[in-house]
Amino acid sequence: MASCMLPYSATRGARFAGALVAAAALALTAVANAQAPAKKTPDKAPAQKGAPAKADAGQAAQSAWVKLCEGATAVQKGKDGKDEKKNFNICLTHHERLDGNTGMVLVSAAVRHIDGQDKQHFMVMVPLGMLLQPGMRATIYPKDMWEKVQKNEKPDDSKLKTMRLGYTLCHPAGCTAEVEATPELIGDLKGGGGLLVFAINSAGAPIAFPVPLNGFEQSLAGGPVDGQKYSEARRALMQQIAQRQQQMADDKRKQDEKGPATPPAKAAPPAQKK
Repeated sequence: MASCMLPYSATRGARFAGALVAAAALALTAVANAQAPAKKTPDKAPAQKGAPAKADAGQAAQSAWVKLCEGATAVQKGKDGKDEKKNFNICLTHHERLDGNTGMVLVSAAVRHIDGQDKQHFMVMVPLGMLLQPGMRATIYPKDMWEKVQKNEKPDDSKLKTMRLGYTLCHPAGCTAEVEATPELIGDLKGGGGLLVFAINSAGAPIAFPVPLNGFEQSLAGGPVDGQKYSEARRALMQQIAQRQQQMADDKRKQDEKGPATPPAKAAPPAQKK
């Protein structure tokens, strides 16, 4: 079964969104918190019952959702058949979860709105290496049930709705799947506590990616963040991660130079009396 490698036949809208996700996929309001990777679900558990990675305390305390907007230009055929350039904005109300040691995006989610289009789309990006054919699944949890998920408890989610997302685009940062963000879905996201996104890795094991929804409604309704401040935060975060990687490499090199620690000598056994 194929893993995340898609042909270049993705739609123009998906390519625009993928480029924006890739450009925006590194620093948001709460990314300064080092975040642990998602965990594999237990081998014997079905995908929908998999245990998610425990949510970070810092992540629960503040929102990691922001609105990012970027101008784009598309070439379209006019009524006379000639190519016409059209300028418009693409906005993503966006959340991401990073690996604090490498800066890799572990999971990101966004609602995409394009000027002039009535429909919005809900997008989720996971790392490369997931199986394409199964797609992704996501379940939105009410706030009371999400608290149990954060405590690694297993609430009864048999009555919750599960949506399926089909992969549309892969790029160096990961693979993106999406579904239409209907008014009903937007309402569920606004009122939910969080969602679990499930993807299948190359070994056939389900991986659970938790996405908190605190701050989603406010970011969706608000204006975009300042682009310059966002870029500065991104650079600062990447510098911190690079320094952390360098420190880890230095520590490992020093340890290798010292060599393995010499075990303490064993005490000689007491002499036996004749």
